[in-house]
Amino acid sequence: MGKKYFALSAVDSNRLVKIIQIVFGIVCFSVAVFWLIFNIRSLKADATLWITIVFLSGFGFYQVWAGLGMATRFIEISSDKIQLKKSILFPAAKIPAEEIQKIELYPFNLILFLKSQKRILLRFGATYQETNEKIKDEILSFAELNSIKVEIKEEKL
Repeated sequence: MGKKYFALSAVDSNRLVKIIQIVFGIVCFSVAVFWLIFNIRSLKADATLWITIVFLSGFGFYQVWAGLGMATRFIEISSDKIQLKKSILFPAAKIPAEEIQKIELYPFNLILFLKSQKRILLRFGATYQETNEKIKDEILSFAELNSIKVEIKEEKL
């Protein structure tokens, strides 16, 4: 079983889009710094100025982060581990097969129960059903290969 990579979001951009994101992020951050320096001396430094500076800085940071490919959410399944990045800010979690006690599969999420009594929840979206089914199939193959108990549960509405 080789590595299987699945993006958890629809963002699939090429090099040009990534360069534009980085440039736009730098411009936003530069404008925020300019506003901070230019308007800090003014007597009218009110809350709207600070909100604008924080928003431009945060948006600029996100654009650079996304342009560098750090904001991509994914799951990567290999023969001996699962690598999962659920959040755009935090790094990917590497979960070795020997740490997984059992896996519960639901129609729109999956729960990994670790031997350390910790649970890791991955929520699937309702939009990309084909990708969700592919992930579930790979999880089943992974569990069978590593002798991990899998429970397939149906949610009732």
